[in-house]
Amino acid sequence: MKIHTIDTGFFKLDGGAMFGVVPKVMWQKINPADENNLCTWAMRCLLIEIDDRLILIDTGLGDKQSEKFFSYFHPHGEDSLMKSIEAKGVNADDITDVIHTHLHFDHCGGSINRVDDELVPAFKNATYWHNETHWNWAMKPNDREKASFLKENFEPLQIQGKVKFIDPNNSPFKNITFEIVNGHTEAMLLPIINYNGKTFAYMADLIPSVGHIPLPYIMGYDLRALTTLNEKTSFLKKAYDNNYTLIFEHDPKIECCTLKMTEKGIRMDEAFKLNETV
Repeated sequence: MKIHTIDTGFFKLDGGAMFGVVPKVMWQKINPADENNLCTWAMRCLLIEIDDRLILIDTGLGDKQSEKFFSYFHPHGEDSLMKSIEAKGVNADDITDVIHTHLHFDHCGGSINRVDDELVPAFKNATYWHNETHWNWAMKPNDREKASFLKENFEPLQIQGKVKFIDPNNSPFKNITFEIVNGHTEAMLLPIINYNGKTFAYMADLIPSVGHIPLPYIMGYDLRALTTLNEKTSFLKKAYDNNYTLIFEHDPKIECCTLKMTEKGIRMDEAFKLNETV
């Protein structure tokens, strides 16, 4: 088994939206904003090799949306999904499985390519795995969230028979289990990976960056802030008690960290790159 981070580039989001009720004077120290109040965020995916399977977790923003769409989010950087995968010696056609933590556009946009006027799976030989409850939520989105659910990012997968649903109580993957959280969006998956006696938790949007470890630091995007608060409290205790390593999808600088207990609660202990520990 091997685990790799897959960097798909950076994008920008409003700092206030990313830190919710926390004042700018505090979050500005963690992730400084530009003149438009926008902060830079990573879109960091995972590639896992298990036996004869190559499993990709999340797929970033993709590149098929309109120029107007991208003008809101300012994608930038030298990395891309395909470039990073190929740097690991892997071809897109080699990917056997894609797991979506959830279907917001910055997590699944790279799963579909636009070829002329046709929308086609970027990984033609892969099965795409989702939580069924979340899939149904995304297919009939509420008014608050519908701008984040772009059906061109996932509906073609169902049309082409590529979709399967994960039973979190019976994982189809060796050494990967799943937790479900409901604060950010309905039924988001958190992959928990057991490797060489260590436990790695891919945090998706429950704790998108190191700056979101303190309990009050909850995104304004979250549907249910108090649910997120309770989920973070419970998860961080479990992670600390069991020596988890957290992998951050959106932190622009820090890939992974361990945890420590402080006077202010659980905080980051050691920060490092994934390849330094696996």
